[in-house]
This record gives sequence, structure tokens and C-alpha cells, in this order.
Amino acid sequence: MSGLLSILPDPPPPPTPIGLIAGGGRLPVLIARGLRDSGHPVHAIGLARQYDADLPRMCASFRDVGLLRVGTWAKSLRKAGCQHAIMVGRVDKASLMHDRWRMVRNIPDARTLMAWYRHLRHDRRSHAVLAAIAEELDREGVSLIDSTSPIPDHLSKAGVMSLTRPTREQESDIEFAWPLLTELLRLDIGQSIAVREKDVICVEAVEGTDRMIERAGQICKTPGWTLCKGARAGHDRRSDVPTVGMQTLETMHKAGGRCLAIAAGDVIMLDREEMIQAADRMGIAIVGVPVSHGIAEPSVGLKTRGVTPVHTPG
Repeated sequence: MSGLLSILPDPPPPPTPIGLIAGGGRLPVLIARGLRDSGHPVHAIGLARQYDADLPRMCASFRDVGLLRVGTWAKSLRKAGCQHAIMVGRVDKASLMHDRWRMVRNIPDARTLMAWYRHLRHDRRSHAVLAAIAEELDREGVSLIDSTSPIPDHLSKAGVMSLTRPTREQESDIEFAWPLLTELLRLDIGQSIAVREKDVICVEAVEGTDRMIERAGQICKTPGWTLCKGARAGHDRRSDVPTVGMQTLETMHKAGGRCLAIAAGDVIMLDREEMIQAADRMGIAIVGVPVSHGIAEPSVGLKTRGVTPVHTPG
């Protein structure tokens, strides 16, 4: 697949119906609410045994679909009058293993097999899979759009977002770690890195951020380390957007992490205001690092002393 696929920056104006391809977690619920509040009828398809139980009642229509049925996804959305859709949410492989009907639900349809043959025989990394799905949906008349457009109030901001401020040591760790994180993102190794006193504790790989945080706590027994998280340069915002939330904070606090540095504008913060208030209760600083194409902007730098917090908890 050559180059980056085109990305529509915003949904068409309401009341245009928008489709929602929903995996697990809270993010699809926030997306549905944001679209609905903007005046868009939401027609959702939920990946079997993955989606939040609250999602169906928030949508104009809802259908349970199999994971490997991309052609079915497109037909369902087109039948509901959707030419544009958003695809978000995680896929819990463990729940699939406990589904007695998994072999039936997840028989690939022709469109999915075609996507595999065209794009994924030689590259099965996550962003390649998501891009392949986007292209096959587009062939069926459904264009994926920027998944962050309905939730601007849940994106990270530049500066210190919490009242809890990073220590000088944590500031130095952010400045030290960010170029390393940028290279990890370029190589598509992972989205996060944990550091303390300019020593790399661990790097995220296939296990995901939460399990990487737990591993950092096992390796570094002294509280105070910093977690840096960002997005790969040119990441496809139709689906591949890094996300943090309350679970991230709770896992960090238990593991001894006391500073969360995230790429400003490139990371979704689930229930951002509540998350910031919780961080202050836990004594965790949250810093939005200004970036340009995945690289910290040298004109702004990573020093956070004197930066006015962008949020004051009520």
C-alpha cells in the first residue's frame, strides 16, 4: 500500500447519518455521544462480545457483527444510509477464546479475505491491518473519517494539565525520553516508554500500555518514574489513535509511576476532566508535550516550569 490513505478531517454536517464500528472500551460510547449531541443519527455495528453494554441504546440502530466480516460491516452501514463511519475500540482476544460460537462468528467473508490477499500477506502490523480495512470499506462505499472529530474535549492539550506539577527530575526524564520514544514510534515498536533518572526502565511492545506499566513497577521499586506516550508520525486518525484513561492512572499509581507525559493533540484522554482530577488525587502529574510530526517542538521545548496549567479542577 503506497503512501498514506486520505483522511476526511471532519464528519459531513448534521443530520447526516454516521456509522460507528465499535470494539470494546468506553471510547465508542464517547464517540456515539459526541456524534449524537452534534445532531448526527448514529448507526452502530458492534463487534461480537466486545462492545460496551450501554452502546446500543445510544444509537439510532445497532447490529451485532462478527470480527472478520468487513463486507457485512459495509452492507449493514450502507443499508442504514451511512456513507461515512468511525471505527474505534479495542478487541479483547481472551473473550473471543471463550465464545463457543467463535468459529461461526469469525469465518472471514470474501471482502476480508480479499483485504488479506491484497495487503496483509507480508505486513500484519496493527496500522497495516487498520489501513487495509479502511481501504476495503471505501471500496464498498463507506469512508472512514477522523475518529477524534466528535470528541475534541477528550484530546490532550499542551502544557501541564494537572495541578500536580512534574518535578525537575521528571522534566529531565521527559526531555531525555522523548527522542527515544519518537524513534520507537517510527520503528512501530510501541507507543510508550518508562524512564527514571534518565534510565529506560522498559519499552512497550505487543503487550500494550497497561501491562507495560505493570512491568515497569516490577522492575523499578522506587516510586516517581515517568511514562511517556505518543503517536507514530503520520498515524492514521481514522482508527489508530493512542488512548489513556482512568485505568492508565490507576495502573500507574499502583506501579509507582508519578508523571504521565503525552503528545499534545495526538492522545485521547477518556473523560479528560475526571481523569485530571483523579491524577491530582493520586499525586500524578499530567503533561502535554507539544509535538510536530511526532517530534517535540524545539521552539517550545519540554521544560514545564512556569507553564500555566490548562485545567483547574473544580
